Amino acid sequence: MTISHTFNVRFWLKKTSIKKDGTFPIYARIWVDSIPVDVSAKESILEKHWCAMSRRAKIRTKNARHINETLDDVKSRINKAYKELKAEGRLITAQAVKLRYLGRDKAILTCKDLIRYHRENEFAKLAPGTVKNYSATEKYIYRFIKKQFKSDDVYLTQIDYSFIVKFENYLRTCPPLRKSQPLNNNGIMKHLERLQKFTTLAFKHGWIKSHPFALYELKFEEFDCPFLEQFELEMIKTIPLPDQSMRLVRNIFVFSCYTGLCYIEVKNLKRKDVVQGIDGEQWIMVRRQKSNTPVMFPLLDEAKAILDEYADYPSPENDYSLLRVFSDQKVNQYLKKIAKMCNFDKNLTFHVARHTFATTITLLNDVPIETVSKMLGHTKLSTTQRYARVVEKKISKDMMHLKAKLKANSKKGLAYRDTDYSHLKIVCRSPKQ
Repeated sequence: MTISHTFNVRFWLKKTSIKKDGTFPIYARIWVDSIPVDVSAKESILEKHWCAMSRRAKIRTKNARHINETLDDVKSRINKAYKELKAEGRLITAQAVKLRYLGRDKAILTCKDLIRYHRENEFAKLAPGTVKNYSATEKYIYRFIKKQFKSDDVYLTQIDYSFIVKFENYLRTCPPLRKSQPLNNNGIMKHLERLQKFTTLAFKHGWIKSHPFALYELKFEEFDCPFLEQFELEMIKTIPLPDQSMRLVRNIFVFSCYTGLCYIEVKNLKRKDVVQGIDGEQWIMVRRQKSNTPVMFPLLDEAKAILDEYADYPSPENDYSLLRVFSDQKVNQYLKKIAKMCNFDKNLTFHVARHTFATTITLLNDVPIETVSKMLGHTKLSTTQRYARVVEKKISKDMMHLKAKLKANSKKGLAYRDTDYSHLKIVCRSPKQ
């Protein structure tokens, strides 16, 4: 349904604001549906030089030509602002026209406009690591637009289902930003997921009338992150390492294996985060970096021993951080060297420690998955299930318990007697011999 508006622009003298030279400021009054709003034309004039009929400067007065050209330009730009709002299907009010004219409501019309808006308004809400990932996605989008459209930018109306499919195909065949980091399927899906967040932002603001991802489905492949078995963890804990930095990385990795904290949570861990729990023991109480979910759990002896080893590190200079932690790139470089020294064929990264905590340290030691989920700070049990895999050892252990129970029951001499119902039997104890 098309909505019609009454729209008009008129100039007038603001006689309540006379200047020192006796001139009055000229204002434009924007009318939309009989509701006015005023905006300065940035010009002033003596009242005797102003024509109330034409609402312009009298022709034969000083600076009349300059003033009238300025007023014509102001009116033209106000008209343009009104037409832009109308074309975008936005709610049109006199105030909305004024804001668009002043540039305080800049139209988001192109892909670059949208990415710039996201940077200026959304980046502050994101973690630095997430911001870095968006930067990579932006580069891929710009490269794709350059190749596909032979241009530096496209209108938002050009981002449709076809655009998404072509962008996906481009990501599958283009050279990666870094040769050492080729794009796999899940990496491609993450870039498309960020593009989806851009377009969702545009759709919510009304800058596009339909969502281009409405019929598109992101297809992530299941990824089974490795974890360390107990003997591998023991090997890492005891292998002689050549320098202090490598030993530090080994220790914070082991600390994560026994706490389940991710890299950034270990890095941000402060003295105040170690508190006394309900059992009188030392507990860690933090909020998960990713979801802001509160996490609270007792410190295992192995983790406590590592904190004791670096007890002299916390100070006012480092805001009482408990552990010195290198950049994630440097940490992972050291871990790969340690894995090579241990002859591991697993891709050892810091995230492996979190999976080791969920699987080897907790699940395989009969900690209920609900408890593991709480300690990991997950809001959904299904998320924990991806971490805490029911591995062969766990299956074997559970079945051994079942066998023992069945064997115990048979030794108790349980017998069965028939009932009046053919499908039911009553379990009873055999009479003593």
